[in-house]
Amino acid sequence: MAKNKTINVKGTEIVMYQDNQQDFISLTDIARYRDAERSDYILQNWLRNRSTLDFIGLWEQFNNSDFNSIEFDGIKNMAGANSFSLTPKRWIEATNAKGIVSKTGRYGGTFAHRDIAFEFASWLSAEFKFYLIKEFQRLKDDENDRLKLNWNLQRTLSKVNYRIHTDAIKEKIIPYKITKEQASFIYANEADMLNVALFGKTAQQWHTQNPEKEGNIRDYAELEQLVVLSNMESINAVLIHQGLPQSDRLIQLNGIAITQIKSLLGNKQLNKVKEI
Repeated sequence: MAKNKTINVKGTEIVMYQDNQQDFISLTDIARYRDAERSDYILQNWLRNRSTLDFIGLWEQFNNSDFNSIEFDGIKNMAGANSFSLTPKRWIEATNAKGIVSKTGRYGGTFAHRDIAFEFASWLSAEFKFYLIKEFQRLKDDENDRLKLNWNLQRTLSKVNYRIHTDAIKEKIIPYKITKEQASFIYANEADMLNVALFGKTAQQWHTQNPEKEGNIRDYAELEQLVVLSNMESINAVLIHQGLPQSDRLIQLNGIAITQIKSLLGNKQLNKVKEI
């Protein structure tokens, strides 16, 4: 869920988004199920409970190395007093919390990691929490199904390009009158050249590092890697027809892999390709 998504829970629209593969759900929207006009007040009532503070504090301690435990202890000590109140903004600023987020703009409001959002929903209504989890899981299942479909499509495309790739090897690299075993070695050698250009390792190196896994390195590739691999097979076929030696093709293909992965995933994910 790279962009905002919306689910409908018992007639209430709940906005969700994903950050670093972590799901965040709108607490503001959940609160509107109880009272559409006083969602902020409902959130503050929930935050002032000692049990709530125990839970969200524990979540931060497990998931946030920058959590300010000293400020948290001070806040928790005040819980229960008649004059005590706590807003999401104050909680975030005082403790450097990451499990609860305040967002502005069209889809603004208070969001929380799904663990915390489900806890809030449980405090609000056990029935609402049940339907929230059901709708959340339905959305995740739909997304996973689409990802599997895309992955399978790219795996198929990669196999088609593999045929183009092997035809180029057959026409330009394999000498005449050799055995099938010798031809297989040349095919495998070219396939491993692509593995090194994209994954930074040969098939044998991957098997040595992952003895418990079945299949091959490409069966465990991510969707973006399969897209780049498919492109590399087509490009390598062209380079083979141009007569470039394998060492030169390896350097070019590694540069192409880095550029394309960078375009698909950004600099933060560039470690998915090792520069040669």
